[in-house]
Amino acid sequence: MAEYATPYPQAIPTVRAPAGLWRWVSTVDHKDIGILYIVTSLFFLFVGGFEALLIRLQLSAPNGKIVDPATFDVLFTMHGTTMIFLVVMPLVIGFANYFVPLMIGARDMVFPRLNAMSYWLLLFGGILLYFSFLAGSPPSDIWFMYAPLTESPYTTNAGPDYWAAGLLVTSVGSIATSINLVVTIIQLRAPGMTISRLPIFVWTVLINSFLILWALPPLAAGMIMLLADRLLGSHFFDVPAGGNVLLWEHLFWWLGHPEVYILILPVFGMISEVVPVFARKPLFGYTFVAASTVGIAFLAMTVWAHHMFTSGLGLTTDAYFAGASMLIAIPTGVKVLNWLATMWRGAIRFTTAMLFAAGFIGEFVIGGLTGPMLAAVPIDWQVHDSYFVVAHFHYVLFGGSVMGLFAGAYYWFPKITGRFMSETLGRWHFWLTIIGVNVAFFPMHFLGLLGMPRHVYTYPNLPGLFLWNFVSSIGAFILGVSMLLFLWNIIVSARRGQVAGDDPWDAWSLEWATSSPPPPYNFANIPTVTSRRPLWDLKHPENPS
Repeated sequence: MAEYATPYPQAIPTVRAPAGLWRWVSTVDHKDIGILYIVTSLFFLFVGGFEALLIRLQLSAPNGKIVDPATFDVLFTMHGTTMIFLVVMPLVIGFANYFVPLMIGARDMVFPRLNAMSYWLLLFGGILLYFSFLAGSPPSDIWFMYAPLTESPYTTNAGPDYWAAGLLVTSVGSIATSINLVVTIIQLRAPGMTISRLPIFVWTVLINSFLILWALPPLAAGMIMLLADRLLGSHFFDVPAGGNVLLWEHLFWWLGHPEVYILILPVFGMISEVVPVFARKPLFGYTFVAASTVGIAFLAMTVWAHHMFTSGLGLTTDAYFAGASMLIAIPTGVKVLNWLATMWRGAIRFTTAMLFAAGFIGEFVIGGLTGPMLAAVPIDWQVHDSYFVVAHFHYVLFGGSVMGLFAGAYYWFPKITGRFMSETLGRWHFWLTIIGVNVAFFPMHFLGLLGMPRHVYTYPNLPGLFLWNFVSSIGAFILGVSMLLFLWNIIVSARRGQVAGDDPWDAWSLEWATSSPPPPYNFANIPTVTSRRPLWDLKHPENPS
């Protein structure tokens, strides 16, 4: 790989970070906090992945007896909760923490101590959730905890209490982080970095933070109401006492559907950074990509009830949410077309990061195509709560969000550690992931159409069910192997990987304008920005943006 010198001279460091464990316990450096988020999320990724493998092992054959029904209920509840709230969401926040200040030319987040508090709330919330196992009452009522099943007369253990309390703690941290990111982006941009010159990743983080601030507080209020029902004798969701169970569904899905975009909008930003660098072309249609991000965020708040088509809202309401759900495919499709246009006739370098970016586009499109199908009310009525929905959801979140996060990890690993990740191991990781995703999740479409409901711990030996469940389970274990390979690549490369230098990809955004890894203060001299590709302009004055 070619190595490019840092154009902004770095002064001799005068800030020394504490060493050892105390550094990580006491840090308020946004880069350290970003690493803490990422490492914690990776830990929970393997916990949630282990739960998924047990689920698939149980379902690999009819009338399975690997786990009992109660344990299976715990596994799918904790798997869904973990992957959404303790893996993908904090991974996104971790990358935003690390790179947003660098990309806007700032020295830190605007509220460093609030930033540190947000991380510790995530960790303590995750510990509280999993402490339920030690207490003998792990949550087992599905990851969306529908009332009235979670009310005291129907669930007598403390599982819903641990679920609501743990996620309430993490939610406070996520809300605080979103406020911090919004203020940081608005207030701490380098001179000359107007809103129209923000890197697309920063754009998506900014819009995503507003989306979190709009969508997460209502769910936090719902969790407080659920705890009040269970512990204080209130009746928000208690129908015989005048409560309304649909209120919980509205509060949950008010976050639950925007959550899909909360998990993937910053990943869209990552792909918008990776593709142009390795295609050696500016991003096609910057303005359209930024505007479509705003459009997605706006429309995301209008579609929550398409998860409730079968709850009896009425034909007029169903028709509105069906139309809104189909409409949101337009700004999403705009991004896909922009990425493809960026790659068209580009001098593409197929590094592992670029392979994952290209794989992300393909897998996300597969998941996106089934979205409008589920937005059609008659189809949704047929496949609602079946494995067809599971297939759609996992293509969007694993084939989409997680594969995009892998692209970002391989792209930015040299900046975080100063070393490359192994390209050989990375390519093995990529191909095993592509194979695993499609073998694990595509058969679930057939299972859903055959009528197999989700959240069932076993099934009879009916035609087709054994075959496709067995194939899906094989794919899940292939994914498990790919994750172990990724972990091994991180460990080996961080210690013995090839030294990368400050700007190994010949990139053009400001995070590559400082050393690798960056010093505590990020920039000795705050850069001045004159275009959307400030670093490229400095290195290539003969061919400016």
